[in-house]
Amino acid sequence: MLKTRLRDFLVTKDNWLFAVSDYFRNDGIRATLRYVPDENGERELDGKRYKKYDFGPAFEFMRKHRPEWVQDVHVVPESEVKQVLRPSDLIPELVNSDSRVREIVKVLDMAGIPRTSMGVTGSMLAGLQNESSDIDFVVYGPLWFRARDAITIAKQQEGPIEEIDEEMWQRIYRKRIPDISFDEFILHESRKGNRGMVEGTYFDLLFVREWDQIKEPLLRGKDTVKMKIEAEVKNADFAFDSPAYYKVEHDEIDHVLSYTHTYAGQALPGEIIEACGIVEEVGDMKRLVVGTSREPKGEWIKSLTWLEQCGYI
Repeated sequence: MLKTRLRDFLVTKDNWLFAVSDYFRNDGIRATLRYVPDENGERELDGKRYKKYDFGPAFEFMRKHRPEWVQDVHVVPESEVKQVLRPSDLIPELVNSDSRVREIVKVLDMAGIPRTSMGVTGSMLAGLQNESSDIDFVVYGPLWFRARDAITIAKQQEGPIEEIDEEMWQRIYRKRIPDISFDEFILHESRKGNRGMVEGTYFDLLFVREWDQIKEPLLRGKDTVKMKIEAEVKNADFAFDSPAYYKVEHDEIDHVLSYTHTYAGQALPGEIIEACGIVEEVGDMKRLVVGTSREPKGEWIKSLTWLEQCGYI
C-alpha cells in the first residue's frame, strides 16, 4: 500500500495532479484535483502545459471525467497512481535553487529543526509554480510550533523574512471571504505567527502530523442542524491541522472542527470561543463543523477571550 499523508501530491497515469487531503483512506486516496494537462493551460512543466483547477471547477471536471472518484473529496484508486510527491523530498533541491526557501530553511536550521521535518507543498511541489505563486512551507508534527516561534522571532529582526503588509492581509481576507469582519480577522491572525513574507513573496507555515500522530480516522457522521455556541477550549494541539480540531467543554458539543484554513489556530486552551456551524452526530457524540463549503456563509470561530483582551468587545 502506498504511504501517503496530508499535503502530499499524487500524479496519476493520466498525469493529473492531486493534493492529498486526508491522513486516512477507504476505497482509495482522498485528495483534491489541482492540475490537468491542457494545451491552453497557463502553467508549464517539462514542456507540457497544465491548467490549474480551483475547488469548484475541480469537482465539475471530475464529475464529467471520473464521476466514480467523486465523494466529499476525490478518491483516487491506488492502481491509478503513478507517483507520490512528498514535500520533504523537495527541500534539498530548493535550498540550492530558491533563495526564498533557503532563507526560511536557514531560520529553521538555527532553531534545531531537522530538514527531514520540513517540506514544501502546493504548486512548488508539483513543479508548476509561477512568479505569483506563494510558498506553502510544511513542518511536520510538534516541531511545527518551534518553527512558528522561530519565524516570529525572525520577522522581528532585520532580514529577508518580514511581517505581512496591509495590502497582502487584504488580499488574504478577500481570498478567504470569511464571515467575520476584517478587524476581527486581523486581531486573530496577529498572534498566530504562521504567515510571513520572504523576499517579497507570501508564505504560509503549514502543519502536518508526524506518522506517530496519525492514529484513527475522523469518522463522518450525520449533519443535523445549524448551531451557534459558546464553549471553553480544552485542547488545541491540532488547531493548525486540516481540519483544525478543538476539544471543547460544552453541554452538547464535544469538538469544534474547521475545514477552512481561516479558523486554524483561532483559539488557545482555556479561551472561550463563539462558533457557528453545522452539528454533526457521530454515534453518541456531537461535534460542530465550520467550513461546510469552500466559502462558508454564516459559519465562523472567534475567540471571545482574545477579542476582549484586545479591547474589541
